[in-house]
Amino acid sequence: MCCFSGAVKDVGSTKIFARFLDAVNQCVIYEMTMSADEDVAMILPIPVVQPADEKAVKFHDLSRYPGFFDDLEKAFPIPRSFGGDGPVAAGRLEVQKVGAFDASFVPTIADFKRLDARFRLDDAVWKSLPQYEKFGFAVFKLRKGEKQKVHPMAFQFPSATPNRIFFPTVHIHDGQVHETEEFDHTLYAQAWNNAVIKGTDWEESPKIVGRNVNHNLTGDLVWGAGHVYKKNIRGSAKNEDILAVARKLG
Repeated sequence: MCCFSGAVKDVGSTKIFARFLDAVNQCVIYEMTMSADEDVAMILPIPVVQPADEKAVKFHDLSRYPGFFDDLEKAFPIPRSFGGDGPVAAGRLEVQKVGAFDASFVPTIADFKRLDARFRLDDAVWKSLPQYEKFGFAVFKLRKGEKQKVHPMAFQFPSATPNRIFFPTVHIHDGQVHETEEFDHTLYAQAWNNAVIKGTDWEESPKIVGRNVNHNLTGDLVWGAGHVYKKNIRGSAKNEDILAVARKLG
């Protein structure tokens, strides 16, 4: 997804990796390019187990691995085939330094009141998105600039949707929620415990990712001995989050 607290001129080349680390905890690694005239926050709704506090999400610093997605793509040596498609706690929220940006976890929509006003969405936006009523939110504060490519942003959280890998892909770029949006996304999924990803629109890598990806630099967020699945979304598509369903073999 790309939900921004303010106006952005351009967002593209979005890449998202997601997998379950165990039976409960899911990780997300996110990268994009962005142009904005002012500092903004990127807000990622996530289906975190509730009740949650601001320690429920663990952020990972991937600033030493800016080429992560380049290495991940090497697991697919054939040319790409494009197409197809609670109560408010007192005090300020904790802000963590994660590589080149600041990050916070907002446990509930009500807790946005504890965040700097510049990095919030209008209450009317959340009222138009009732599916996020019980979600938490990972917030990354990004600096203004032209065609910025920030290093991958990574975090993990206890998921309320076990066996369904959640990709935050809803777009809010102008303070409005539109039924369809323009997508420029490549999604990568890995299952847990030798499961596979269901669906003909997911392409499985012919080789394990550990041959190209340094999983140690990701803090073992990537399973080096496993395959990875890829899905491209280009052009106009329904403005919604995406779930990848995992199925165990045998």
